Amino acid sequence: MKVKALKLLDYKYGTQWDEEVHYGWNYDDFIKAAAWKKGCISFDCLMWDKCTDMVHAGITSFDADITKAYDRKTDRFIDTGFSKVANRWDAKFHRSFVKREKDGCYYTAVALLHCVDHYFDAPGGAICKFDPKIGRWEKLCIPVPHTYVQNITLDEDNDYIYCMTFAPEYILRYNLKNGEVTNLGLIGSGIAGMAQGECCALDDNKTLWGTWRITRAWSHDVGENASRLFKIAAGSDRIEFLQFGLPKADGSFGYEKPEAFFNLGDGFIYASAANGSLYRINTRTNEITYLFTPIKSRRSRLSSLAVGSDGCAYGVTGRDGSCELLKFDFRNTSYELQGKITDQDGEPCWQIHHVVMTDDNVLYAGENDIPHRSGYLWEIKI
Repeated sequence: MKVKALKLLDYKYGTQWDEEVHYGWNYDDFIKAAAWKKGCISFDCLMWDKCTDMVHAGITSFDADITKAYDRKTDRFIDTGFSKVANRWDAKFHRSFVKREKDGCYYTAVALLHCVDHYFDAPGGAICKFDPKIGRWEKLCIPVPHTYVQNITLDEDNDYIYCMTFAPEYILRYNLKNGEVTNLGLIGSGIAGMAQGECCALDDNKTLWGTWRITRAWSHDVGENASRLFKIAAGSDRIEFLQFGLPKADGSFGYEKPEAFFNLGDGFIYASAANGSLYRINTRTNEITYLFTPIKSRRSRLSSLAVGSDGCAYGVTGRDGSCELLKFDFRNTSYELQGKITDQDGEPCWQIHHVVMTDDNVLYAGENDIPHRSGYLWEIKI
């Protein structure tokens, strides 16, 4: 593989993050500090458009500058003009960037960085539309006032966009034909943290798969079996709350909290969980099979996978500045770690939040939550 770090910004934090910022600052402190407001960015979600050969990125930014496009032909980042519709509270496109083939437009939704003391100051996360043919951004609606959107899933066949919000954690369905928003209900109560993972996934029947979390309000601890799965059939107005989750890899009692869900095109749904473990879900029988944990000896994650031209899925696992390229052959459930990710100057990749694959087998990986510098877009030639 050949790796290159594409640097939208190259701002170094030094030791200030650990010494002052990490547990000391509030949202308002970032807004007042010009360098942090501009330089503290992450690449949270990606979308490659084959027609333009551009990689569009959803970016975390206290400056509300939350999307750029990397033009592969000119090897540079360009501004697509989101600032024309941006609100000062627009903090990121988290896992929300999709292309709708019917109209050729992109759809995203806005997530937050502020705390609840600004709940009524901030208007809420808008579902946004970008028409690349005319270069125009449009905010279609704010599905729930003052509430923001962590991820979206496009059901192209049925003209739906599913939105997972925070906070609180709702599942919403946006009808692209008539603009109607249906609130399908809560998936978590906030006890013992967020219920949701990074993203949901549609199976081949357009049933949405995700994760929910029980409350156990009578207890001081929700326990080891609190994270469970849900599914929503296409067009249904009800969440089907399944009373089981991803089993522990070591066979002990309880369920792992899912991180991300994937449809790789073989009829199954895959889910990642603790330390980058991978599971396969039979969507007809609900049977769950633990497959493997690529890295067991240190902290890791596997938040995204993309299929290459060889029929294998690729992602980046690991974290804390020690990340490796993963090749997963889901046809026989085998995997291979193909080397650590460092840039041309030896700078290690911190952790990856989302990946996309191009037709010429280049994996683009969005790096997020780096404690010592701005995040990079990583270009990995398979």
